[in-house]
Amino acid sequence: MKIYIDLILFLNFAFDFILLLTVSILLKRHATLKRIFLGSLIGSITILVLFIPFTTINLFIMKILLSIIIITITFGIKDLKYILTNLLYFYITSILLGGFMYYLNIEFSYKNIGMIFYHKGLSINYIFILITSPIILYIYTKEMKKLKEINQNHYKVDIYLKDKIIKLNGFMDTGNTLLDPYKKRKVIITSNNELNNYINENNFFLVPYETINQTGLLKCIKVDKIYIEKLGIRKNIVIGITKEKIKMNGIDCILNYLLMEEK
Repeated sequence: MKIYIDLILFLNFAFDFILLLTVSILLKRHATLKRIFLGSLIGSITILVLFIPFTTINLFIMKILLSIIIITITFGIKDLKYILTNLLYFYITSILLGGFMYYLNIEFSYKNIGMIFYHKGLSINYIFILITSPIILYIYTKEMKKLKEINQNHYKVDIYLKDKIIKLNGFMDTGNTLLDPYKKRKVIITSNNELNNYINENNFFLVPYETINQTGLLKCIKVDKIYIEKLGIRKNIVIGITKEKIKMNGIDCILNYLLMEEK
């Protein structure tokens, strides 16, 4: 079997460059292209070490050390946590891309007759690395950033009523700054069925609201207090019940953004 060293070095360089660029974007490291290029170059050269006959344990340790070298060259050194975070995301991204490569190779390079699989055709690794991997990692980066932004605005919420505690999943919405016009209390909006039943059995008051598409009146009740994860206990809060279901996966209530001012 022929091994083309120059091709291995080039492919490994391209692979490392895409991975390091993705990590830099995900973690907002703002590494220069020069440092990413240098890290990728070191990574492509150190791949030759893997041709040296090592034991399994020694080879594993060597791979870890080489990864740390690549990471520190690209992103520098601040502290241990900084290095470990960079290393973790480097491996996660590498596993993601490697998994796609493996899947596509199996899918397109192997044929089967019944339960018997056999190899047919050329490997698509080269094409995948140069063309498909940037697209895959772009989608991955975009979705990770979106997920990170969503998670930053997620809060667990405990609503304390007279005789019970209702637990909800809240989302801090910059668009919700609604105050009741009577005592300027902040309004939290929910479509929770348990609270909807509770409000019908107790005294409630109406709070006018206005959105881009409509205006109306919101049924509201005052609760004893609420506990918001990472923000603590808040009092003098009003809970507004809407009949429209909140169109966010796993979210029960929309928190009032003015609560952030009390943080």
